[in-house]
Order: sequence, then C-alpha cells, then structure tokens
Amino acid sequence: MLTYLILVFGLTALFLGGDMLVKGASGLALRFGLSPMVIGLTVVGFGTSAPELLVSLEAALGGQSGIAIGNVLGSNIANTLLILGLAAVLAPIVVNFRTVRRDLGWMVAATLVLPLVLWSGDMGRIEGLVLVAGLVVFLVASLQNGGHIPDDITPTGSLWRSLVLTLGGLVALMVGAHYLVQSATIIARDFGVSEAMIGLSIVAIGTSLPELATTITAVIRGQRDIAIGNVIGSNIFNILGILGLTALVTPIPVAARFMAIDIPFLFGLTAVTVGLLWLTGRLGRITGIIMLLAYAAYLFLTANL
Repeated sequence: MLTYLILVFGLTALFLGGDMLVKGASGLALRFGLSPMVIGLTVVGFGTSAPELLVSLEAALGGQSGIAIGNVLGSNIANTLLILGLAAVLAPIVVNFRTVRRDLGWMVAATLVLPLVLWSGDMGRIEGLVLVAGLVVFLVASLQNGGHIPDDITPTGSLWRSLVLTLGGLVALMVGAHYLVQSATIIARDFGVSEAMIGLSIVAIGTSLPELATTITAVIRGQRDIAIGNVIGSNIFNILGILGLTALVTPIPVAARFMAIDIPFLFGLTAVTVGLLWLTGRLGRITGIIMLLAYAAYLFLTANL
C-alpha cells in the first residue's frame, strides 16, 4: 500500500513541478531576451532530463547496464510517441519548420551517432567524451543562433520570481521522478518484469514524466515553442549528455537487443516525425492518436520479445 502511495506522491510532484517550470522558464525567456524555443531546448529540455541522468548513472554504477541504456532509448521513444502524441491530442502542435530545422537536425545527428558508439558492445570513456563534446557544441550553437522575442512583448513579474519558479519546478520534477521510478520499479519486479523491459518501459516512462508534465502544461498555456523545444532538447540531451556522462563515469556493456530492435525503431520514429514536421508543419489530433497507438504497440511487442 505504501508503494502505491509513493507512486501517487511522485505523480503529483511531477505535475506541480511541470507547471512551475513552464511559468518560470517563460519569464526567464522574456527577461533575457531569448525565444521560448531556446529556453525549451536548454533550461526546460535539459532540466526535465535530470531524472534520466540520475537513474542511468545509478543503474550503470550498480551494474544494471540494461536499465542505464534502456532508460535513454526508451525515454526518447516515449518523448516522441507518448508525449508529443498526447500533446497533439490536447491541441494540434503547429511549428514553423525553418525555426526548428537546425535543432531537429541535431536530434537526427545524435540519433545517428548511437550505433557508432554502441556497435562494439561496450561503451567506454572515449565514446562518452565524444558525446559530451557534441553536447557542448550544441549548447553553444543554440545560444548563439537562438531567436529573440518580439520587441512589442515586455516581461512581467520579477527576475527572482522566475528563477525561484524555475528552480523549484526542477526540484519538484526530480523528487517526483525519483519516487515514481522507485515505486514503479518495485511494483514491476513484483510482477516478474525483466531488467531490459523495466529500463525501456517503466523507468523510461517514469523518468519521461517531467517532460510529459512540462509539455502538456506548456501546450495548455499556449507555449507551444517550449513544448516542442522541450522534447527536442530532451532527446538530444538524453543521447549526448546522459549516455556520454554515464560512459565517462563507468563503461557500459551493451545488450544485443538494443542494436537489433530498439535503435532501428528509434531511427524510423525520428525520421517519420521530422518528415511530418517538414511536410506539414504540424502534428494534429489524428496524428497524435496514431502516435499513442504506435507507442502502445511498441510496448506490447517488446514485452513479448
């Protein structure tokens, strides 16, 4: 009973944290003259990926490489199908492809790097260093090329209030994700779920809930740039930052199933998503429903492999 109460507490903290983070990040964007897209890619995208970093590091140090890598791959799949899918069902996501093509290109490039660093079956510190270096280049490029807010929009509220909301939201998200993943993993193991599947599903969904809470809150508040930027930034950080930092701390053995099943699926998913945004510039409600069904199918099929 206590485990289920902790699960509810984690969910509550996640959604409260998501609301605070969107409010604070929007205020920071206005105060520093940065576009909401840049804030979504950096502060929000990386901040909501903090639970994935903590979980992957803890799993790798504990010898649970399946959870460490599965968490990253599963989180990127959940970010795209589950989070963008739900957001599109709530309200169609309309984007100007020209404003996001550079960042989508980074997401595609990071995804294409995956088989190169995992191919040998063991991801070491050299591969980790390459990924982290890529992350640094991405951050610098984002801050240099990020758009600015229109001149006719003025910031409201104090800088300190925005900072407190942003930091408070991040803390609430991390606390909520920790307790949610902890309780969900206990429940899953009680039902005999494998380590790889826990990483790809339970832990991946749990650590992606900050992105889910933040993205849905952003969509409801009309901050669609933060919503799409959050997912793109999180996917980039998961690969370059989380895998890179984890490999720098300790080498990670790579299970064969990741190269055979999950990475090819992530490749196809990324290509289709970018293609849709390029051709149509939007993700509508029907597309969102299809994405949710595709995610349910993925979980069902991988659970039975």
